[in-house]
Amino acid sequence: MSVYGPAVKIHPVVLASIGDSYERRNEGASRVIGTLLGTIEKHSVEITNCFSVPHNESEDEVAVDMEFAKNMYELHKRVSPSEVIIGWYATGFDITEHSVLIHEYYSREATNPIHLTVDTALQSGKMNIRAYVSAQMGVPGKTVGVMFTPLSVKYIYYDTERIGVDLLQRTRVTPSRTKGLTSDLSQVGSSASRVQDMLATVLTYIEDILSGKATADNSVGRFLMDLVNKVPTISAEDFETMLNSNINDLLMVTYLSNLTQAQIALNEKLVLL
Repeated sequence: MSVYGPAVKIHPVVLASIGDSYERRNEGASRVIGTLLGTIEKHSVEITNCFSVPHNESEDEVAVDMEFAKNMYELHKRVSPSEVIIGWYATGFDITEHSVLIHEYYSREATNPIHLTVDTALQSGKMNIRAYVSAQMGVPGKTVGVMFTPLSVKYIYYDTERIGVDLLQRTRVTPSRTKGLTSDLSQVGSSASRVQDMLATVLTYIEDILSGKATADNSVGRFLMDLVNKVPTISAEDFETMLNSNINDLLMVTYLSNLTQAQIALNEKLVLL
């Protein structure tokens, strides 16, 4: 629940990277930390990338490889100049005393940095993800402390990330917890089936409204009107020609990719002779 500050939007690739760095942590390490990269808007912060930062942590002190963090950020800027440092992450459920020290470093790298905590140990039975922003508190002239205020967290994704998210969702219903990628034609077929199911649901709703079985909702009617207006006016013959042309293009790309893979495999075998 947000009580202050912008909304934090997180992409799936960030969570996957954090989980991977936790699984690959050094032996004896209780948690991992890293830098968050993304873009800053007027009312929100979008986290699109991240990388882990080596650190050593004990009960008395914490040491972070600052030089590694700077070098990694310089490399990231060459690939994605628009991504800037917006904060840091740590695996775990709570904010520790060492978190305050690490946050001070990132306060020099970014204005009002975000601190993201990811409960990779699933202490509450699920992966709790929380975002915080710090604020100083205390009496002027006396010891000043730091208070971490929670922010609202939202999950967004690009269209390309949606493919991976859907694939991970399908692994939940398989006994082996694994699922292979489907072919392009299978993807087209499943997408067409989903569209057909949604159209059937819409038609059923409209028929219930016309027959008086359900009460009309003006907001739903406006959404349906916008949907109809966005559909271009095209004859059935022209639509079929366009669809067949796109399918032929897809088949040609699939054929060329398979031919390329066969050529590469053949070349590798010839080199080994």
